[in-house]
Amino acid sequence: MIAGLIILLLVILFLPFLLKAVEHNLEYFLFVMGIVGVIISKQMNLKLFEHILQNRLIYYITFAVLIAGMLFFFFRSRINKMIELLTHKISIQFFVFILILVLGLSSSFITAIIASLLLTEILHHTPLERNTKLKVIVLACFAIGFGAALTPVGEPLATITISKLKADFFYLARAIGFEIIITILLMAFLAALVVKKANKVDKDEYIENTEGIKDVFLRAFKVFVFVFALELLGTAFKPLIDLYIIKLDAKILYWVNMISAIVDNATLAAAEISKEMTNEQVRAIILGMIISGGMLIPGNIPNIISAGKFKIKSKEWAKIGVPIGLILMVTYFVLVFIVRV
Repeated sequence: MIAGLIILLLVILFLPFLLKAVEHNLEYFLFVMGIVGVIISKQMNLKLFEHILQNRLIYYITFAVLIAGMLFFFFRSRINKMIELLTHKISIQFFVFILILVLGLSSSFITAIIASLLLTEILHHTPLERNTKLKVIVLACFAIGFGAALTPVGEPLATITISKLKADFFYLARAIGFEIIITILLMAFLAALVVKKANKVDKDEYIENTEGIKDVFLRAFKVFVFVFALELLGTAFKPLIDLYIIKLDAKILYWVNMISAIVDNATLAAAEISKEMTNEQVRAIILGMIISGGMLIPGNIPNIISAGKFKIKSKEWAKIGVPIGLILMVTYFVLVFIVRV
């Protein structure tokens, strides 16, 4: 069983980079892999599906994507005019800096889902070429992923961590708040730098006013499939996590948690976090998961929403996300375990 799960993990990690059919249908691929995973781990039964379907979060996420998509669809022209007005009054790089800073910091209260929806719709109307938008989106998703961990409202990872530790609302803000705010500022600064070096494109070139109401519903359905797939994968890999991962030293666990780039980090948090852990261990685990979540498309819901909206390929995301993630992983490893900031 364990060997089968390890092979499955490798298949999920590498197949999207090797096959275009998988890359273009990532949500459905992950769903199928989730089914295969629960079969391998001998957890395939109707109760599992009932349990997942009873999870309100999956419906909240789906409807949030659907309602926001419909609102943006019907008010598209007004949004476009507003952004056009703003980018004429202030520089585009300052606009992008403020956008990522605000969305990153506010994601802990408006949730990572809403923040990512706002990100995709606003960037959709900005006068930037696709390659520049791609870089900005990856940086912004890192910022949103970090910001959402400040409070239990932002994302399930933070909710589960607070619940497992029986901690107060602002525990994570105290534990890793400094790292989160610094990283959000860094991502916003890097995005502004990317935009400063880029050229504006003509209005007719950057506004892709082709998305219909059918596309809005399809995107919401794909997000539903994606979240369902994460639940299945989390259940499938739990035996592997319980047997090997949770017993590891915090320093090793920090690096092993890079699997959250493809496995639901909430599942990892539920398995790994305990009241017996020191603050250093908790910081290491959470930071490792948050950073890794931005490295690949399946790592976080904001990633999948943004990648779907802008048709970003797995290779394109990884080319930007993996180097950024690795630099952050090394930096925070040194700060937490060696310098002990």
